[in-house]
Amino acid sequence: MTDPRLDTMQRLIEQADLDAIALIPGANLQYLTGVEFHLMERPLVAFFLPDRDPVAVVPALEQDRLLNSGLPFKLFPWSDSDGYQGAFEAAADELRLDGKRIGVEELRMRMLESELIRRHIPDVQLVLAGNTLAGLRLRKDATAIAAIREAIAISEDALRATIEQVRPGMTERAIAGILAVEQLRRGGGSLPFDTIVLAGPNSALPHGEPGDRVVAEGEPLLFDFGTTVRGWASDITRTFSVGEPSPRLKEVYEVVQAANAAGRAASGPGVPAQEVDRITRQVIESAGFGKYFTHRTGHGLGLEAHEGPNIVEGNHHPLEPGNVFTIEPGIYIPGEVGVRIEDNMVITEDGAESLTTFPRDLTIIGR
Repeated sequence: MTDPRLDTMQRLIEQADLDAIALIPGANLQYLTGVEFHLMERPLVAFFLPDRDPVAVVPALEQDRLLNSGLPFKLFPWSDSDGYQGAFEAAADELRLDGKRIGVEELRMRMLESELIRRHIPDVQLVLAGNTLAGLRLRKDATAIAAIREAIAISEDALRATIEQVRPGMTERAIAGILAVEQLRRGGGSLPFDTIVLAGPNSALPHGEPGDRVVAEGEPLLFDFGTTVRGWASDITRTFSVGEPSPRLKEVYEVVQAANAAGRAASGPGVPAQEVDRITRQVIESAGFGKYFTHRTGHGLGLEAHEGPNIVEGNHHPLEPGNVFTIEPGIYIPGEVGVRIEDNMVITEDGAESLTTFPRDLTIIGR
């Protein structure tokens, strides 16, 4: 019985006119094997071929995990005492890829592994395969969507518990710590990205880091955070007012809320991703805040917090059932105020569903 994920991988390799794709630990290898390997100083390289079983050079301490993946790997293990050069040489003899084209993930493949491949496979051509591999995880199955839904539920429940504890005088860092603990208490796994909690003018930093800034009355407090369930991620942003909001915060919030609603309503099967971006962005531009919306409308979500499909101008691909992505318009006025509302969407056969359900109205906290 063949594995459908391996079948898809082999089909993509053939379609890209490649002779193999080499993966190191990361989301794509996790997707194919069901095992999360840590990227470390010990090289692990898995070679996937269009018409043969996969081959892997693997640290001996990890070989049982790869064997238990269910994929028919031929393994070349190596020990710390012996080193990895011999294993790579033996794997190269097995692969017979001299002078052939091997695809690699340009945003992940390290110099160490790429040089080992070049050293042991004469005249090999390493080809950028990021676009090819993007097709591997674009459409989530029911199991993946269920895990993402569970991760979102944990995150939303943890956020409710966290905002009940927020008071003026607390630091961004302290609040971020509370949120992290609340997610763990509810069964959340590793964090897909560093938690963002930003108060006052810091909220205008789209990817700022929580620090010692103290939360004050009348200021925005922005949360951008997530967790994982069985490796699948949530990614949610909500912005609150600590005490009564200022007129400026109300004004900005209403525009972002309308843009978020427009983006969600525009999403559906067959709609080009860039069209969703345009519709969302138009709401903010029409309100006169266009120059303060400085990023794409959204990104794909899955085993990584950022993957395909990107909801951005230039992405002509129509959305398909199983696509999971974010809608996260924002307005960031430097030194003054920032607001972002981020939801996690899934495309269905006849529409789109927001997997996030946390209220989007401006909520007052800290009382």
